[in-house]
Amino acid sequence: MIIMLLHVISLKGIQFDGEIVSLNLKTTSGEITVLSKHRPLVTEIISGRAVITKENGEKEEFKITSGFLEVGANNQATMLVN
Repeated sequence: MIIMLLHVISLKGIQFDGEIVSLNLKTTSGEITVLSKHRPLVTEIISGRAVITKENGEKEEFKITSGFLEVGANNQATMLVN
């Protein structure tokens, strides 16, 4: 299984920093799922839940009010959230 690195940063500090298999969240363009090797992207996140799936199948959820997601060409993603 191919994994990617995700950083979730809020005003409270680092909320998550680790390897994931997928990320599902709502954006202003609709709901998206980000997988490893996703094309580069910058998008606005809207209120809802972000669901992270880890390599072992465990899921972790974050409640988000707003924020931004950047997916880089280097198989890394960063979420700046409220």
